[in-house]
Amino acid sequence: MKTSIYEFLKKHAEKNPVSFHMPGHKGSDLYKKLGYESFMRDFLDYDITEIPGADNLFQTEGILKETQDRYAKLYGVKKSYLLINGTSGGIIAAILASAVKSKKLIMARNSHKSVFNALTLGQIQPIYAYPDMIADHGISGSVSAGEIERLLNENPDADAVILPSPNYYGICSPIRDIAEVVHRHNKILIVDEAHGAHLKLFESINNTSNNKKNLQLPKSAVSLGADIVINSIHKTLASLTQSAVLHLNSNRVDQYLLEDKLQCIESTSPSYILMASLDISADILEEHGMQLMEEWKDNIENFYNRATQIPGLQIINNLKGLDWTKINLNMSGAGLSGAELEKILIEDYGIYTELVTGDVLMAMSGIGNIKQDYEKLAKALEEISYKYYKIKNEKNNDKKRKLNLPKQAKLFDIPKEKKKIKLEDAEGYLCASSIIPYPPGIPILCPGELIEKGVIEYIKALRFSGEKVIGVNELGEIIVSYDKYNK
Repeated sequence: MKTSIYEFLKKHAEKNPVSFHMPGHKGSDLYKKLGYESFMRDFLDYDITEIPGADNLFQTEGILKETQDRYAKLYGVKKSYLLINGTSGGIIAAILASAVKSKKLIMARNSHKSVFNALTLGQIQPIYAYPDMIADHGISGSVSAGEIERLLNENPDADAVILPSPNYYGICSPIRDIAEVVHRHNKILIVDEAHGAHLKLFESINNTSNNKKNLQLPKSAVSLGADIVINSIHKTLASLTQSAVLHLNSNRVDQYLLEDKLQCIESTSPSYILMASLDISADILEEHGMQLMEEWKDNIENFYNRATQIPGLQIINNLKGLDWTKINLNMSGAGLSGAELEKILIEDYGIYTELVTGDVLMAMSGIGNIKQDYEKLAKALEEISYKYYKIKNEKNNDKKRKLNLPKQAKLFDIPKEKKKIKLEDAEGYLCASSIIPYPPGIPILCPGELIEKGVIEYIKALRFSGEKVIGVNELGEIIVSYDKYNK
């Protein structure tokens, strides 16, 4: 057979890998354990279109409405919408339904690329809110309410605010304070909570007696007052990849305009397999949610207790507002970069993680991870520490591994005339097409930003280390303004 995708997936599954990356179900075991074998066995028979009785995603009145209502009840919101184009589609629709008057949007600079796509589609002007940087680890932190207040005062005509919370590393912004600021200015707050679909479910166990270490997850954005919240159910919970839910959580948004934008963005042939997986995930949460959240919490607390004893390993689990289901590992103390640690975990232990940033390797846990997964990860880290920490020599100590993020680029007008040039020749030009490491999908450079030497070196270092950088082609070319920016 010449089915390269199928063959790759088949061979990967045969390795029986340990998954600390999305999706959250982590494979078939969760569905088998909870009685959904028939879905996996017969899913091709469930691949239908809008036949009589199957309802219609863009005018839900039957079975799809029932599932949407279940999510609205689970999350305590006004209305929920099933998404089959992922959170990305929900983000784009939410922005197009919110930034309609002035065509200005206050947005976190570390937003997902779908936000930037929405700007292009809606011809919307971005006003960047810059997150704090966590210098010790070289990663983005939270966006402060003060930063949002400043930008709203400077841009009173902006229609809405959007930011990711939690971000890719699990750091949540102070949504309650931000919502108060945004609503005082009579604006709309959209929260990209793609990575936090589980937060609402954890709220019910935050104060239970089983909370041994009193480790509490941040509250969900719907509980803290955001107007629109989009959750990638597939990232941490039990639905299939590309399935998500958008929550309408206030009357500040025109519901019918939002629904119109959703039908503009989403496929007119929505997958009933994806929507059925959302239905199953809702069922799992209703029937087994409390038990699964308790087990998840106990397993990850036990992992942290064990991992904090490993020489040379630093666990980033003490940041304010951290969703600690994202396990951020730093083994530079044993002489290993994040990329080197990732490679060892895959090749020697069959453990796959989610994201590398410099020395930080993020292992993304989910509802489908079991106790043995955490034990295998902890045991692997102990063995790696024993091997590398003990033999760390002068060469390892002196090796400069950290990729320093470049300073924030200056923003000018988006170029109308464009050309393609080599990355190394781009200093002094304006970026004309976003440059995006993937994952996490957050642009290093956006259209209109000045390309400086530091960012060129950073992009080259990413590509040299094997990371995927969207916007740089196989010839090492990027799209820039026709002429250099004339200062």
